[in-house]
Amino acid sequence: MATSINAEALNESPMPAAVQKQAQAKQTVDPYNVSGEVGEDGVMKAIDYSKLVEEFGTKKIDKELLERFERVTGKKPHRFLRRGIVFSHRDFELILDRYERGEPFFLYTGRGPSSDSVHVGHTIPFEFTKWLQDVFDVPLIIMMTDDEKYLFSEKRTIEEVQGYCNSNAKDIIAIGFDPAKTFIFSDFDFVGGAFYKNIVRLSKHITLNQARAIFGFNDSTNIGRIHFGSIQGATSWASSFPHIFGTDEKRTTQIPALIPCAIDQDPYFRMTRDVSARIHYAKPSLIHAKFLDALQGPGTKMSASVDESAIFMRDTPNQIKNKINRYAFSGGKDTLEEHRAKGGDTSVDVPYQYLRFFLEDDEELERIRVSYEAGEMLTGELKAICIRELQTYVAGFQERRAKVDDEMVDLYMERRQLKWAGNPKAPIVVPKVVQQADGAAAEAKGEQGEGGDGKLTKNQLKKLEKQKQIEAKKAQKAKEKAEQEAAATAAQEA
Repeated sequence: MATSINAEALNESPMPAAVQKQAQAKQTVDPYNVSGEVGEDGVMKAIDYSKLVEEFGTKKIDKELLERFERVTGKKPHRFLRRGIVFSHRDFELILDRYERGEPFFLYTGRGPSSDSVHVGHTIPFEFTKWLQDVFDVPLIIMMTDDEKYLFSEKRTIEEVQGYCNSNAKDIIAIGFDPAKTFIFSDFDFVGGAFYKNIVRLSKHITLNQARAIFGFNDSTNIGRIHFGSIQGATSWASSFPHIFGTDEKRTTQIPALIPCAIDQDPYFRMTRDVSARIHYAKPSLIHAKFLDALQGPGTKMSASVDESAIFMRDTPNQIKNKINRYAFSGGKDTLEEHRAKGGDTSVDVPYQYLRFFLEDDEELERIRVSYEAGEMLTGELKAICIRELQTYVAGFQERRAKVDDEMVDLYMERRQLKWAGNPKAPIVVPKVVQQADGAAAEAKGEQGEGGDGKLTKNQLKKLEKQKQIEAKKAQKAKEKAEQEAAATAAQEA
């Protein structure tokens, strides 16, 4: 799902300790390119996320939203939320409304298989998605866009991306998703049936001019690329997965998705939200993460095609150490004396920024920041802490990854019913029953049942029967208690 930065953006070769100077250019963030603004001095700047919030028309995740999240879920916000790494959203508050009321929604994220191993930057949205799955206890759809990686590459074959798909699925499973409520699928294998109907529904409402305006396509763009947005968008509709949500489209088209993703994927879902509103489907909600900088510094993101830009989840402890020491851009000063006097700049220091993503302890992270900016901690010391944390993180992943085999991949990709519970504290709503002219019972939701046709579903009938039994038991207990009290009173008077 997430698309790699163009290899040319990193010149396919290791960068020097300082960020390379380039021709002056504006900030670019879209599904195919990510780069910061290049100033008059030729130095690339960090991504301006505040500008993206304004340009994309999203909402910033603020203190009030985090406080409400904690009240509703009873969980402390993830470190990505606490530190502004997950920083922006579309309608996340509506998802909290649904969770609070016990109404259904699902999680959706994905991966474009472009190499035989993911890097630590790829794991960010998956780590956060796993946490959301644990907190909300809802189903999760993970899309493997092997078709996208074939369409957007001039060199890769279908067989090659399918091989990457299997390997990357194992990487994703190693994050620790619950198989009982997780479905992973390959586009090449899954497109068809209800999913394809939704792809066609969505594509019918997207014009060529809109695709050009959103994604920058031109007359030389192959039509597969132009059409791909409808495939990615249709995955956000619950009715694409009848084996999970059922076949009643009156109900399933109103179940929204919450999509954790990097901000560069937002254009796909701006388009999908627009079409959803027009055909009266639930609009997907999004929650956006910042990019993990490439080793070379601010304004870039790790690339699967440039080994020196990234820490890969297959890297050995020694490779991690060498990459951080050799390539990680430093915010320290040029000389020891200057560093002691002026301190380092944590806003551009790559090892410190990696610690913001991977070090759980807030107090320890703050201690490191203060010490480094005061010049008390040296660059070598900061890099050593970063190396230790990344080695631990990658080693834990590799241990889990070693246990994932093809049989486990088949389990996650099997078309099957998922099991989830949702909010355990949500109020239990007992349907109000009205009597129709023909004597049939119907749930009073307005004047109709759940399906909008005046009839109760089997599940609703079961709930009603259970509620009747509970009420009958309560009445019987109250009657017995009253009889016992009356007997006791009579005995005393006698």
